[in-house]
Amino acid sequence: MNQLVRKARKHDKAAFQQLMEQQGKSMYKIAKAILKNDEDAADAMQETALTCWEKIDTLRKDRYFQTWLTRILINNCNAIYRQRARTQPEAFVPETWFHEEGYANAEWENFLNCLDAKYRSIIMLYYVQGFKTREIAEILEVNESTVRGRLATARKKLEDQYRDSGVLRPADFQKEKPLYGSCEGGE
Repeated sequence: MNQLVRKARKHDKAAFQQLMEQQGKSMYKIAKAILKNDEDAADAMQETALTCWEKIDTLRKDRYFQTWLTRILINNCNAIYRQRARTQPEAFVPETWFHEEGYANAEWENFLNCLDAKYRSIIMLYYVQGFKTREIAEILEVNESTVRGRLATARKKLEDQYRDSGVLRPADFQKEKPLYGSCEGGE
Protein backbone atom coordinates (compact mmCIF):
# COMPACT_ATOMS: atom_id res chain seq x y z
CA MET A 1 0.00 0.00 0.00
CA ASN A 2 2.86 2.41 0.76
CA GLN A 3 4.04 2.15 -2.83
CA LEU A 4 0.58 3.10 -4.08
CA VAL A 5 0.50 6.03 -1.66
CA ARG A 6 3.87 7.25 -2.95
CA LYS A 7 2.59 7.07 -6.53
CA ALA A 8 -0.68 8.78 -5.59
CA ARG A 9 1.27 11.60 -3.92
CA LYS A 10 2.84 12.20 -7.34
CA HIS A 11 -0.74 12.53 -8.67
CA ASP A 12 -0.81 9.12 -10.35
CA LYS A 13 -4.55 8.72 -10.98
CA ALA A 14 -4.41 4.94 -11.41
CA ALA A 15 -2.59 4.46 -8.09
CA PHE A 16 -5.04 6.75 -6.31
CA GLN A 17 -7.99 4.91 -7.81
CA GLN A 18 -6.51 1.60 -6.65
CA LEU A 19 -6.13 2.99 -3.13
CA MET A 20 -9.75 4.14 -3.10
CA GLU A 21 -10.90 0.74 -4.33
CA GLN A 22 -8.90 -0.99 -1.59
CA GLN A 23 -10.36 1.27 1.08
CA GLY A 24 -13.90 1.39 -0.34
CA LYS A 25 -15.46 -1.34 1.76
CA SER A 26 -14.08 -0.04 5.05
CA MET A 27 -15.03 3.53 4.11
CA TYR A 28 -18.56 2.40 3.37
CA LYS A 29 -18.92 0.60 6.70
CA ILE A 30 -17.72 3.62 8.65
CA ALA A 31 -19.89 6.08 6.70
CA LYS A 32 -22.90 3.80 6.97
CA ALA A 33 -22.44 3.40 10.73
CA ILE A 34 -22.42 7.15 11.21
CA LEU A 35 -24.99 8.26 8.65
CA LYS A 36 -27.31 5.22 8.52
CA ASN A 37 -28.28 5.50 4.86
CA ASP A 38 -26.74 4.61 1.53
CA GLU A 39 -27.13 7.96 -0.20
CA ASP A 40 -25.43 9.97 2.52
CA ALA A 41 -22.70 7.33 2.88
CA ALA A 42 -22.02 7.51 -0.87
CA ASP A 43 -21.90 11.32 -0.70
CA ALA A 44 -19.43 11.19 2.19
CA MET A 45 -17.24 8.68 0.37
CA GLN A 46 -17.24 10.73 -2.81
CA GLU A 47 -16.41 13.93 -0.95
CA THR A 48 -13.65 12.10 0.92
CA ALA A 49 -12.09 10.79 -2.28
CA LEU A 50 -12.14 14.29 -3.79
CA THR A 51 -10.64 15.87 -0.67
CA CYS A 52 -7.94 13.21 -0.46
CA TRP A 53 -7.00 13.67 -4.10
CA GLU A 54 -6.78 17.44 -3.70
CA LYS A 55 -4.87 17.32 -0.41
CA ILE A 56 -2.72 14.20 -0.80
CA ASP A 57 0.34 16.50 -0.62
CA THR A 58 -0.53 17.27 3.02
CA LEU A 59 -0.17 13.62 4.08
CA ARG A 60 2.93 13.59 6.28
CA LYS A 61 3.82 9.89 6.23
CA ASP A 62 2.70 7.25 3.75
CA ARG A 63 2.03 4.68 6.46
CA TYR A 64 -0.67 6.90 7.98
CA PHE A 65 -2.72 7.06 4.79
CA GLN A 66 -5.57 4.92 6.16
CA THR A 67 -5.76 6.94 9.38
CA TRP A 68 -5.68 10.20 7.42
CA LEU A 69 -8.36 8.96 5.01
CA THR A 70 -10.57 7.77 7.87
CA ARG A 71 -10.27 11.13 9.65
CA ILE A 72 -11.35 12.97 6.51
CA LEU A 73 -14.24 10.52 6.02
CA ILE A 74 -15.47 10.98 9.59
CA ASN A 75 -15.27 14.77 9.24
CA ASN A 76 -17.32 14.57 6.04
CA CYS A 77 -19.84 12.24 7.68
CA ASN A 78 -20.20 14.58 10.64
CA ALA A 79 -20.74 17.54 8.31
CA ILE A 80 -23.45 15.67 6.40
CA TYR A 81 -25.03 14.52 9.67
CA ARG A 82 -25.12 18.09 11.02
CA GLN A 83 -26.53 19.41 7.74
CA ARG A 84 -29.21 16.71 7.72
CA ALA A 85 -30.09 17.44 11.36
CA ARG A 86 -30.62 21.12 10.50
CA THR A 87 -32.87 20.39 7.54
CA GLN A 88 -34.82 17.42 8.85
CA PRO A 89 -35.75 16.42 12.40
CA GLU A 90 -34.15 13.09 13.33
CA ALA A 91 -37.56 11.53 13.93
CA PHE A 92 -38.15 11.69 10.18
CA VAL A 93 -34.76 10.41 9.08
CA PRO A 94 -35.16 6.87 7.80
CA GLU A 95 -32.78 4.46 9.48
CA THR A 96 -31.69 1.96 6.89
CA TRP A 97 -28.61 -0.20 6.84
CA PHE A 98 -26.76 -1.94 4.09
CA HIS A 99 -27.97 -5.47 3.63
CA GLU A 100 -25.62 -8.39 3.90
CA GLU A 101 -26.60 -12.00 3.97
CA GLY A 102 -27.19 -13.63 7.31
CA TYR A 103 -29.15 -13.12 10.45
CA ALA A 104 -26.06 -12.33 12.53
CA ASN A 105 -25.34 -9.23 10.44
CA ALA A 106 -28.91 -7.97 10.82
CA GLU A 107 -28.72 -8.57 14.55
CA TRP A 108 -25.37 -6.74 14.76
CA GLU A 109 -26.86 -3.80 12.84
CA ASN A 110 -29.82 -3.65 15.21
CA PHE A 111 -27.50 -3.62 18.20
CA LEU A 112 -25.39 -0.85 16.67
CA ASN A 113 -28.50 1.23 15.99
CA CYS A 114 -29.04 1.53 19.75
CA LEU A 115 -25.82 3.51 20.06
CA ASP A 116 -25.26 7.23 19.57
CA ALA A 117 -23.04 8.13 16.62
CA LYS A 118 -20.03 8.87 18.87
CA TYR A 119 -20.14 5.33 20.26
CA ARG A 120 -21.07 3.65 16.98
CA SER A 121 -18.09 5.15 15.15
CA ILE A 122 -15.67 3.99 17.87
CA ILE A 123 -17.12 0.46 17.82
CA MET A 124 -16.77 0.36 14.02
CA LEU A 125 -13.22 1.68 14.07
CA TYR A 126 -12.13 -0.65 16.86
CA TYR A 127 -13.89 -3.92 16.05
CA VAL A 128 -14.56 -3.73 12.31
CA GLN A 129 -11.58 -1.72 11.07
CA GLY A 130 -9.14 -3.00 13.69
CA PHE A 131 -7.71 0.36 14.77
CA LYS A 132 -6.10 0.62 18.21
CA THR A 133 -7.45 3.10 20.74
CA ARG A 134 -4.40 5.33 20.17
CA GLU A 135 -5.14 5.45 16.42
CA ILE A 136 -8.83 6.09 17.00
CA ALA A 137 -7.91 8.99 19.28
CA GLU A 138 -5.81 10.47 16.46
CA ILE A 139 -8.57 9.94 13.90
CA LEU A 140 -11.28 11.48 16.08
CA GLU A 141 -8.95 14.11 17.53
CA VAL A 142 -9.86 13.25 21.12
CA ASN A 143 -7.89 12.01 24.10
CA GLU A 144 -7.11 8.29 24.14
CA SER A 145 -8.78 7.95 27.55
CA THR A 146 -11.95 9.41 26.00
CA VAL A 147 -11.84 6.70 23.35
CA ARG A 148 -11.40 3.99 25.98
CA GLY A 149 -14.24 5.45 28.03
CA ARG A 150 -16.58 5.61 25.05
CA LEU A 151 -15.57 2.09 24.05
CA ALA A 152 -16.40 0.84 27.55
CA THR A 153 -19.73 2.70 27.54
CA ALA A 154 -20.61 1.30 24.11
CA ARG A 155 -19.73 -2.21 25.25
CA LYS A 156 -21.93 -1.79 28.31
CA LYS A 157 -24.85 -0.52 26.21
CA LEU A 158 -24.43 -3.38 23.75
CA GLU A 159 -24.19 -5.86 26.61
CA ASP A 160 -27.37 -4.48 28.20
CA GLN A 161 -29.22 -4.59 24.91
CA TYR A 162 -27.98 -8.11 24.26
CA ARG A 163 -29.13 -9.22 27.70
CA ASP A 164 -32.51 -7.46 27.27
CA SER A 165 -33.04 -9.01 23.83
CA GLY A 166 -33.72 -12.38 25.41
CA VAL A 167 -30.89 -14.11 23.61
CA LEU A 168 -29.34 -14.89 26.98
CA ARG A 169 -31.30 -16.15 29.95
CA PRO A 170 -30.37 -14.40 33.22
CA ALA A 171 -28.88 -17.67 34.54
CA ASP A 172 -26.60 -17.87 31.49
CA PHE A 173 -25.12 -14.45 32.11
CA GLN A 174 -22.42 -14.17 34.74
CA LYS A 175 -21.05 -10.79 35.73
CA GLU A 176 -17.61 -12.29 36.37
CA LYS A 177 -17.25 -13.20 32.68
CA PRO A 178 -17.87 -10.06 30.62
CA LEU A 179 -19.55 -10.51 27.28
CA TYR A 180 -16.91 -8.33 25.65
CA GLY A 181 -13.19 -8.23 26.39
CA SER A 182 -11.62 -5.45 28.36
CA CYS A 183 -10.10 -2.57 26.39
CA GLU A 184 -7.11 -2.70 28.68
CA GLY A 185 -4.19 -4.91 28.01
CA GLY A 186 -4.24 -5.90 24.31
CA GLU A 187 -3.01 -2.50 23.12
